[in-house]
Amino acid sequence: MSTINEQLQSLKVIPVIALDNAQDIIPLGKVLSDNGLPAAEITFRSDAAVEAIRLLKQSQPHMLIGAGTVLNGEQALAAKEAGASFVVSPGFNPNTVKACQEIGIDIVPGVNNPSTVEAALEMGLTTLKFFPAEASGGLNMVKSLVGPYGDIRLMPTGGITASNIQDYLAIPQVLACGGTWMVDKKLIENKDWDTIARLTREIVEQVKS
Repeated sequence: MSTINEQLQSLKVIPVIALDNAQDIIPLGKVLSDNGLPAAEITFRSDAAVEAIRLLKQSQPHMLIGAGTVLNGEQALAAKEAGASFVVSPGFNPNTVKACQEIGIDIVPGVNNPSTVEAALEMGLTTLKFFPAEASGGLNMVKSLVGPYGDIRLMPTGGITASNIQDYLAIPQVLACGGTWMVDKKLIENKDWDTIARLTREIVEQVKS
């Protein structure tokens, strides 16, 4: 997990991608990579996810590729076989965690309260997704959680935008934030690669300034 953590901390923002046409990931991956953000979390919210992960791994093998919205061991295995380096789940499911540990793929499970943090720690996990970030108390909740649990590292996702991401990243225990605005589904469907490129450049410049 340390390698994934280093990559997340270096990138600071992870595009969370939902698409219906797997082929769209090829130009999208190139746009993200060419504009300074060689990472993608492709969510299992559509049937295109596995194929999109496979195509991205083939076309942009250097990118950090995660599988998002993973709800069970079957999806985790499919993600790994397609080429994902890690999986992300919206909540904390011990069965999904065990499945990932058994097949040897890193998992960043979702937490948003002390009980789920402790459940994750019990299974040896310290890198966690804080989700849904804004709806779960936002910055105040993150600061409250990292007080008693100083060893955790968080990836807040859900309601993160260009206007609040810097506030989250200012918290030392926050490795990176997941965001959708630079890869909005409508932009992908409309193949508006120029706008995606501009938004990607803007956020890369912002988080590294």
